[in-house]
Amino acid sequence: MFDWTGQNYTHCDGMARRDFLRIGALTAGGLTLPGLLKAESQAGSNATGKSIINIILSGGPSHMDMFDLKPNAPKEFRGEFRPIATKVPGFDICEHMPILAGMADRITAIRSITGMNNEHSNAQSDTGWPLKSLESLGGRPSVGSVMSKVFGPAQVTSTGSAPTFVDLSGGTRPGFLGQVFAGYRPDGTGKANLTLNRDVSRSRLGNRQELLSGFDTLRRDIDGSGMMNALDSFTERAVSLITSGDVARALDTSQEDPRRLQRYGMPADRDASKFVLSRRLIEAGARCVSFTIGGWDTHSKNFDSLSKKLPNIDRAMSALIEDLEIRGRLDDTIIMMSGEFGRTPRINGNAGRDHWPRAASFFLAGGGMKHGQFIGSTNRLGEVAQDRPVHIQQVFATVYQQLGIDPNAVVLTDPNGRPQYLVDNRQVIDELV
Repeated sequence: MFDWTGQNYTHCDGMARRDFLRIGALTAGGLTLPGLLKAESQAGSNATGKSIINIILSGGPSHMDMFDLKPNAPKEFRGEFRPIATKVPGFDICEHMPILAGMADRITAIRSITGMNNEHSNAQSDTGWPLKSLESLGGRPSVGSVMSKVFGPAQVTSTGSAPTFVDLSGGTRPGFLGQVFAGYRPDGTGKANLTLNRDVSRSRLGNRQELLSGFDTLRRDIDGSGMMNALDSFTERAVSLITSGDVARALDTSQEDPRRLQRYGMPADRDASKFVLSRRLIEAGARCVSFTIGGWDTHSKNFDSLSKKLPNIDRAMSALIEDLEIRGRLDDTIIMMSGEFGRTPRINGNAGRDHWPRAASFFLAGGGMKHGQFIGSTNRLGEVAQDRPVHIQQVFATVYQQLGIDPNAVVLTDPNGRPQYLVDNRQVIDELV
């Protein structure tokens, strides 16, 4: 059994969140392989073939200490970090992210995000909606679950199949779409289901399929509903995923060049493996990979904490962008990074910043969008969006459009039979497209 466990972070609401990837032990939540594949596919006729890596900074990162620094503000606002110039004139970022500064022509920072709620939840970074939206029906579905519903729960590759949506940290929800469209979690039995039992050879598996087919033929004669044809399809996809081995191999980072792993920050930075895994899973055929990085709820010692966390983000994110570009996949992979809200412009008595939903930032790269820019900014004290306010749902509308999912046309039916738009604010961000 492989057991990799990240740090345990406790937010100010008293709830502990553990960022983990545990392989080989039974865990609750998410879907195992049969549950993942047993779902109907709704065609995405306008699909562009693009994929998503969605990185959620759990706890709420400080917008003023990453992409929207205020060096001319009073000291009780501006904080301890200095802005540094990037490759793009006028686009300054925090001094603790020098590698990203050198590749700013390939990134975008939206510094004027609005529409956030004060809630410790991944929902807003994962759906564009607050946690309580349609809560009685199961909540809003994550972007990965939407992709699984629209494009189908499994993607056909040259050698087999791959799950459309993979959730590495267990931080996403399928909402009212239900568990059949939840992210595949490669922990516990989910990982075990990717490989053949040592007592079952490929030939023996083939014999079992033939036996199953024989029973199915008999049952199909009795069944007039067409369910058996669907079960055949589910079985075929499951067997294809297992026998190809692509996803199982993608989860084995030991196959990576150790020098490349060091470039991401491994093994010193335990979160860095998620960046590596996300790239490998996209290469294996997954269309959306989501993961969380905790520890951003900095009510105290904000600057001590970020001085350690930001260099890790700088190193791993730049390596991810670089790897995707080298492999010719950057234009086809949308990288998203955001948090729950911004943080208070005024520093508190514990050298920390508290919750501040009135302003936040959002990071984007890849996906064939126009980069090398910052969009919007807050006022001189970082309190509210002043130039070019951008609603959080506009980011998702733009991402959906890049995927080929028209936010003005595609609706999902909730359990009450009512059509639901993916987002209410469906105006795309013109600067990006």
